[in-house]
Amino acid sequence: MSASNASGEAIELRTYTIIDSLQPQTASFIATVARGFLPLEEQAALLVEVAPGMSINRVTDTILKNTSVIPGMQIVERAFGMLEVHHDDRGQIRAAGEALLDFYGIDEDARLQPRITSAERITGIDGHQTQLINRMRHGDMIRAGETLFVLEVHPAGYALLATNEAEKHANIRVLEMVTFGAFGRVWLGGDEENIAEAEEKIRAVLGAVSGRPNPG
Repeated sequence: MSASNASGEAIELRTYTIIDSLQPQTASFIATVARGFLPLEEQAALLVEVAPGMSINRVTDTILKNTSVIPGMQIVERAFGMLEVHHDDRGQIRAAGEALLDFYGIDEDARLQPRITSAERITGIDGHQTQLINRMRHGDMIRAGETLFVLEVHPAGYALLATNEAEKHANIRVLEMVTFGAFGRVWLGGDEENIAEAEEKIRAVLGAVSGRPNPG
């Protein structure tokens, strides 16, 4: 299901995900890379991703004019556009989502279901590889001998949901997260047992998201 903007161009809702409580590392990671107003841990958040990318400007306008949420990230690409907003009041986040859906005349299930395109778990990681990872990450660091988990998900915005869920249920470190573009990516580090628990929770939460089928 798609909507249309003012010029009649079809709008596709790719990602629509509400986070009830941003976990400390996830919130701090967003604050590290965001160019907007920075979120705090335990705030609620909404991340939406639409196509084509320029239409995210109308999404932002609609949400900010109808609620008091705070924008943290807005990324405008030709193909896809992404917006993250947050607030202490979960009701405001819910209202932001409803304002978007009402504006386009669609419901939550117009979004794409998340699809895991790749998931790798590497145990006892070599020190040289940890240095490669640590040089490119925006979050915490991984140490030699630990376990690395790398996830790729489509659409990209669900990387936020995956990261927050992993941190909520396992003692892991958030190394890197990419929530925009063709695919989302997550890098996590920790001991083998906690990384396994994180992967299990990620698969469960992504598998429970309703929406349009995403066969690839």
